[in-house]
Amino acid sequence: MSVTDENMIEENKMGIQPINKLLLGMSLPIMASMLVQALYNVVDSIFVSRISENALTAVSLAFPIQSIMIALGGGMGVGVNAILSKALGEKDYESVNKSAMNGIFLSLINFVIFILVGLFVVRSFYVSQTSDAEIITYGVDYLTIVCCMSFGIYFQFIFERLLQSTGRTICTMITQTTGAIINLILDPIFIFGMFGMPVMGVKGAALATVIGQIVAAIFAFILNIRVNKEIQLRFRGFRPDKEIIGKIYSIGLPSIIMQSIGSVMVYGLNKILIAFSSTATAVFGVYFKLQSFIFMPVFGLNNGMVPILAFNYGAKKRERMVDTIKYSVIYALIIMTAGTLAFWLFTDKLLLLFAASDHMMSMGIPALRIISIHFPIAAFCIIIGSVFQALGRAVYSMINSIMRQVVVLLPVAYLLSLTGEVNNVWWSFPIAELMSFTVTTLFLIKINKDIISKV
Repeated sequence: MSVTDENMIEENKMGIQPINKLLLGMSLPIMASMLVQALYNVVDSIFVSRISENALTAVSLAFPIQSIMIALGGGMGVGVNAILSKALGEKDYESVNKSAMNGIFLSLINFVIFILVGLFVVRSFYVSQTSDAEIITYGVDYLTIVCCMSFGIYFQFIFERLLQSTGRTICTMITQTTGAIINLILDPIFIFGMFGMPVMGVKGAALATVIGQIVAAIFAFILNIRVNKEIQLRFRGFRPDKEIIGKIYSIGLPSIIMQSIGSVMVYGLNKILIAFSSTATAVFGVYFKLQSFIFMPVFGLNNGMVPILAFNYGAKKRERMVDTIKYSVIYALIIMTAGTLAFWLFTDKLLLLFAASDHMMSMGIPALRIISIHFPIAAFCIIIGSVFQALGRAVYSMINSIMRQVVVLLPVAYLLSLTGEVNNVWWSFPIAELMSFTVTTLFLIKINKDIISKV
């Protein structure tokens, strides 16, 4: 390694800049871009709700498969991010480049998997949830496009993670915002047939989404080539490295399982709610869209925190690790508490964004207020779960997630549904989060004893 290369790593801001300034500097651009993403997800549903409540329900029912798509890309990205940032802290250039290239290879594999899902699984997936022909038709039209054109989202994931891994989060803000703006512009044009375009309905919503993702992926790739000098992407002669892939998934697989478990939870809860009415399922879908405004900034905070924590773990700087965790928890609590207040104070106005009928309003107001009670507790659990991942103990997060969503939330929701009152079902969220808080705290005590205190 040349002296210049060593100096470049020595001066990486993740090892020398004050933690509070560093965390905000790296997280705020990601948080901003994720808020824009949350906005276009919500706007998608707002436009679709103007078609009909069945169209809104169909898009809501697509969430479990979309969540699995994100789980595969996001989990793989977590693994690449943690390994690559740690390698930078250790000044191991070879591992940096291998991690990047194998992450790109895994993104291609994920895309191929979801072409097959789009072609052979989507219809059966909808039929398993509802017998309403109109909802099935809308859903198949929407989800087939999203799956079969998923190369955009997967390559956007990996190229943005590479930028984040080296601290260039402002670049990811630019790429994500660009994709989101394109989606926002194309949504009404494609859905309602503006400017001479044909009316495409839910197909238009899906097409606008994937085009935005494709543009963002191309932009992120260009930025990696031009400005991400700490990573060298060499495609000629590349061969998949089993050892690197194993390391990526040893960290990322628990995250994949956690988010996939979330898909199982949503699928199961949709089955429970649709027994009451399709409106109950639509309310649940609206909740998931709205809560993204609250959770996305915290996930952005996570994305800024993980490379800082991993870098300083590799560089053996314990005090900086502790400060990173402390500031992250504080900021997450502030965000989530503000979210709970917003869900309580502006409930009716939030639901009216989705053209809520009187029936949907009567069901949605108590739903949003009850569920949002758990937001501040979730803030702590989310941040500490990412700490486990950054320090190579992602299995702790996986165990906690399985217990929360499968062992507690779904069974409690089912038991509460037996009361015959749909409003009781929503209490399963705060109940499950209290269990998650207990388990997270116990694991944090253990990881502090085993890892942090020994750095």
